[in-house]
Amino acid sequence: MRHGIQDYAETMMPPSNARYRQLSMQNPLHACTRSLVVKLNSMLTCLLYVVCQGAVTFADDGEPFEPPEYTIHRANSPIRIDGKLDEPVWEAAPEIRDFHFTWYKEGRKEPTVARMLWDDEYLYVAHVCEDAWITARCEEHDGPVAKDDCFEVMVAPNVDKPNVYFNIEWNVLGAWVDNHRPNGPKEPKAPKWDAEGVRIAGRYVGTLNDDSDTDKLWIAEVAIPFDNFSEVANHTPPEPGDQWNLNLNRHGGDTNLQYSQWSRADTDVPSFHTPHRFGRVTFSGEPPKQ
Repeated sequence: MRHGIQDYAETMMPPSNARYRQLSMQNPLHACTRSLVVKLNSMLTCLLYVVCQGAVTFADDGEPFEPPEYTIHRANSPIRIDGKLDEPVWEAAPEIRDFHFTWYKEGRKEPTVARMLWDDEYLYVAHVCEDAWITARCEEHDGPVAKDDCFEVMVAPNVDKPNVYFNIEWNVLGAWVDNHRPNGPKEPKAPKWDAEGVRIAGRYVGTLNDDSDTDKLWIAEVAIPFDNFSEVANHTPPEPGDQWNLNLNRHGGDTNLQYSQWSRADTDVPSFHTPHRFGRVTFSGEPPKQ
């Protein structure tokens, strides 16, 4: 089993000998792990405080459906993919907190906070997932990531072709699965498509794959090159004002299996492959207000 812990709020400080685990993966076939003690900046402290205090509001799935909208601001300074989220531009980026538990039956609704940014090369996704029992075993590319606690972005980069989409799904170890559906969700995926240049860094507070204790949360910071979408998108990188359809999804784990998503699907059984229900994002040429 793996252990990880981090100082994330003065009211929940770990013992002085606690170890913090950082896991990152820039090559899908190799996982690099490092142990270090990290002092959180004010942005991450505040973000995790919101999550851990249960201040996240859950959207009412009984309301009439309206696709959510989000403005992806342009990063005006370099972003280091290390899972720390300590750049000021991350602190300023708008949050996504309202994740729908579309197929909820029972158990704990664990909150998620996500943010996105972009620059000339990458779409950046960052998220903090409260999780009392973190599962993460897969360390290889295109392995069984979906059996772990995982997070996913689905991207339809051309609003005139809404059924043509891509999905990239990862766990806290930095392993990911990638797929391309060139003909919609009911048709086979593209057999030879792999996302290139994806960079992922994950961090967690707790013990992986040990449900005898209670974990706190896991974090991932992800950079996805726009070149992966160049055959479908009108512009790569996007131009200010460009709009894409997109969804963020979370699921998995051995215990308290839940499905949550930014824009809720309309299926009776769990399925994130509903591009007609994706949210809408607009790329802004301006950095977020700090």
